[in-house]
Amino acid sequence: MFKILTLNNISVTGLERLPRDRYEVASEIAHPDAILVRSAKMHDMPIPETLKAVGRAGAGTNNIPVDAMSQRGVPVFNAPGANANAVKELVLAGMLLASRNLCQGWAYARDLQGDDAEINKAVEAGKKKFAGFELPGRTLGVIGLGAIGVQVANAALALGMRVVGYDPQITVRRAWQLSSSVEQATSVDALLAKSDFVSCHVPLVDATRNLVNADRLNLMREGSVLLNFSRSGIIDDEAAVAALDAGKLYAYICDFPSNLLKNHPRVVTLPHLGASTREAEENCAVMVADQLRDYLEDGNIRNSVNFPEVIMPRNGGYRMTVANANVPNMLGQISTDLAKAGLNIVDMLNKSRGDLAYTVVDVEAPIPQAVIDEIAAIEGVLAVRNL
Repeated sequence: MFKILTLNNISVTGLERLPRDRYEVASEIAHPDAILVRSAKMHDMPIPETLKAVGRAGAGTNNIPVDAMSQRGVPVFNAPGANANAVKELVLAGMLLASRNLCQGWAYARDLQGDDAEINKAVEAGKKKFAGFELPGRTLGVIGLGAIGVQVANAALALGMRVVGYDPQITVRRAWQLSSSVEQATSVDALLAKSDFVSCHVPLVDATRNLVNADRLNLMREGSVLLNFSRSGIIDDEAAVAALDAGKLYAYICDFPSNLLKNHPRVVTLPHLGASTREAEENCAVMVADQLRDYLEDGNIRNSVNFPEVIMPRNGGYRMTVANANVPNMLGQISTDLAKAGLNIVDMLNKSRGDLAYTVVDVEAPIPQAVIDEIAAIEGVLAVRNL
C-alpha cells in the first residue's frame, strides 16, 4: 500500500487514477511515499525520510525544494502542457483586453450616471476615448516555445497575426507541433524589435529573471503590448511602468497584481488565473497522478524536472532502481554486486541528466535485502528501490 500526502486540494478526477486497494491518499498522513502538491510551499516543511517522489499538479516547481530532493534521489514530477490550453485562451483574451481597451471601457460604462437617455448620450460622447485596433496583420513575439508558447503561437496565426518565436532549447516534440509559418528570431532582442505584442512563456530561473528589462523595452516598437502569464519576475515591472508612462508601451497585461501595477490606467492585472479552469486542474491532476503511479509501481520516470526520462517495459522477473550521482563506474559496481549474488540481468536501462543518473534493472530472481543494502552503500548512490 502506497501512502500519498496531498498538500492542496487535488482534483478528484486525478486522485481516482490511484486505486484505493493500492493507495492511501490523505491530507494528513504519516510516512508518505509521495507528495501531491499544487501551490503549497515545501521549502520550510520537514521532508519525511520515506518520501520517494513529489508530484506537482501544474508546470512550475518554484514552491518545491528541487535541489534538496535531488540530493536525496527523489524525482520531482510536473505536468507540462496539461494547462496549456487554459493559458493560451487567457493570452488571447489579454491581447483583446489591450487592443480594444475593454477594461477601461467597462469601468467607464459602470460609472455612468443619469437616466438611459443621458447614459446613451454619454456613451456616444465618450466611446472615442476607447477606440482600439485589430489583431490581424500585427506581429506577436512569443518568448519560449514549450507546450504553452506553441499553442499561443499557432492560435495567433489563426487570428491572422504574424508570429515570431524565440526558444534556443525548443524540443523536437514541440518543433513538430509548431506551425511552419512561425518565424524564428535569433535572440530576445531581435524578437522584441519586430513585435507589436510580446508574450513570455518561460520558467522563472536566474537566467530569466528580469528577462524583459529597461534596455530591452527600449528596443520595442512604439505602442507595443506586453503580456506575462508565465511567472512574476520575468518582466521588470518598474521598467514596464516607466515605459507605459513614457508612451513606449501601449499596455501591460499580466497575471500578477502588485501595488505598483494594480491601479495603473494602462495595466490590467488578473489574479493568477492562467491555469484556473476546471479542465486544466483535472488535466494536471490526471497527468501527475499517472506519472507518480508509474514511478512508484514500475520505477519509470517521465516529466521529471530533475531526473532523466527513463521508461523500460517490464520484462518479467524482478526490478530494482538506483538513483545516483553521475560519476564513472556506477554501472560496473551495481552489476558486480548483482553478479556476486548470482542474479542474472534480464534488462537494464541507464540515463543521466546533469549531475544525476538513474538505472532500472530487471533480474531473473528475487533480490535479497542484503544486496539492496550493499548497493545502497556504494559511494554516490542516493536511493535504491526494490520493486
